[in-house]
Amino acid sequence: MVEVAVARLGVDSATNSYVIILREKSGPRMLPIWIGKPEAESIVMHMNQVKRDRPLTHDLCKALIVSLGGVLRRVTISRVHKSTYFAEMHIERDGQIVQLDARPSDSIAIALRFDAAIFVEASLLSAVEANDDAAAGTDAFFVTPPSDEMTTEQLKAYLATLRPEDFGKFSP
Repeated sequence: MVEVAVARLGVDSATNSYVIILREKSGPRMLPIWIGKPEAESIVMHMNQVKRDRPLTHDLCKALIVSLGGVLRRVTISRVHKSTYFAEMHIERDGQIVQLDARPSDSIAIALRFDAAIFVEASLLSAVEANDDAAAGTDAFFVTPPSDEMTTEQLKAYLATLRPEDFGKFSP
């Protein structure tokens, strides 16, 4: 298993789906995973510290885990079968680890809320071809979201502007 971090989130215009890019912490390999709009919005909202009056699903999941005496220790994305990725959440409670099957998108959204490590099976990571921006010394594979607090409409507008070209070249 290789530890990764969220490098980017955007929209694949070919499928009109959201894509989260996980990048290994100690190297250039990445893993793109196509995710749903609610999970993408939840991830971006958390990364931009957007607070809602009522808890969203992933905030509620964190609250449930904590109120039951648990803590999310790590998330692992272990395999892919028929273009579907599989993940497990490792929750510790009373010194014991419980592994729960979960979608990677939900697991990542919850891991970010716990500041928990995210790991990917090494065979799922792929090298990314460098483009002109990378050659110029900029990180062409990372998009920094706006740092100001966003409204829901601003968040939707931000997500809508991201393009596949922003990611580099990937094979799903």
